[in-house]
Amino acid sequence: MKTSTSAERTDVDAVTRIAVRPSAAYLARVLVAEDDADIRTVIELALARVGGLDVAACGDGAIALALATRDAPDLILLDVMMPVMDGVETLDRLKAEPATAHIPVIFLTARVQPRDLERYHAKGALAVIAKPFDPMTLAAQFRQLHANEDHIDA
Repeated sequence: MKTSTSAERTDVDAVTRIAVRPSAAYLARVLVAEDDADIRTVIELALARVGGLDVAACGDGAIALALATRDAPDLILLDVMMPVMDGVETLDRLKAEPATAHIPVIFLTARVQPRDLERYHAKGALAVIAKPFDPMTLAAQFRQLHANEDHIDA
């Protein structure tokens, strides 16, 4: 398990991993792609320490693609606006790859106008969580969305 605090690192091994305890077998591993280091840290703490999930986090969509293929997470959280590759392009590429097409994706964004939401869902997003978000309820939201995935019309 490697840990990096450097925002400048862009390789797959630069990912931050926080593994706490193996709870919620149906949703154990989450991949987070968020370019803002402070928000990424809050998400990591909320999901790992509060939610008991195994979290891998990175700062852009290109790294997220590599990690999704390598780690096969149960759920992916993508920021919509990121450098290198934005969340929408990342989702398109995830859906195009057989190894990752089945992984549910949630967008985290401040862009939540009706036309934006329609676009995200049309691309195949499971859900959209608006910024600002409540870190104390984030893991519970993920579990509920993941459990209800088969019942959601995306």
